[in-house]
Amino acid sequence: MARIQRVSPLGSLRVAFGFLTRIPVGDPSAGGTREVKVASAVPWFPIVGALIGGAQAGVWWLLVQGTTPLVAAAVSTAVAALITGAFHHDGLADIADAFGGGWTVEQRMEILKDSRLGTYGTSAVVLAFGLEIAALSSFEPTQGAFAVVAMHSLGRGLAVLAMLRSSVAGDGLGAAYMSDIPRVPAMLAVIVSGIVAAACLGSSALAIVPAMFSALIVVALSHRKIGGITGDVLGAITVVSGVVLLVAATLQF
Repeated sequence: MARIQRVSPLGSLRVAFGFLTRIPVGDPSAGGTREVKVASAVPWFPIVGALIGGAQAGVWWLLVQGTTPLVAAAVSTAVAALITGAFHHDGLADIADAFGGGWTVEQRMEILKDSRLGTYGTSAVVLAFGLEIAALSSFEPTQGAFAVVAMHSLGRGLAVLAMLRSSVAGDGLGAAYMSDIPRVPAMLAVIVSGIVAAACLGSSALAIVPAMFSALIVVALSHRKIGGITGDVLGAITVVSGVVLLVAATLQF
């Protein structure tokens, strides 16, 4: 994995954009003097998530003015997937295949490295997209716009929290940067993601609780199945907790 030079906080933000999206941001290492790992960009993940959510929210809000909520939800969800390259959904698919199809730790780790998509992974991705679209289509325009911002920001915030609190399994992408994350900025980023989600959800802010619980379940399952977390697990946390947040926000607490 290429090492990245520290240039400035905005440079780290560009690294985060380049890591989490398919948006061309140029060379974030230009002009830098010290080499660091992607870890330096991790505190920006919830902010990038909020901006991705803002893009989805804008598409949703514009489309829902002139078409059905279901169509608007489907198209806006597709736009978000295009922006990210379905990066996190790929992680969800990988752990669904590995945890569902592997009988030993070794088999599961091998499946995680396999780029092919199996039945468990396909089912997990279809269910995740389907639940997101169904939940979003049930919101009023403005409410739905704020909800997707909360979903994208909190999902990445909980992934950052998992990086800070969990051990790493294997020696893949996650192991390459998780050990070097700046802990104080990262924890502040987690707190900010929670504040953003609560502010966006308003009276539905209790939906944050089941979202956090779902992230905990993914982490616990990962520790049981492979002895820690990986980059794929972080992707699954982002998707699962985000979808749970959106679905829970449709409930009347």
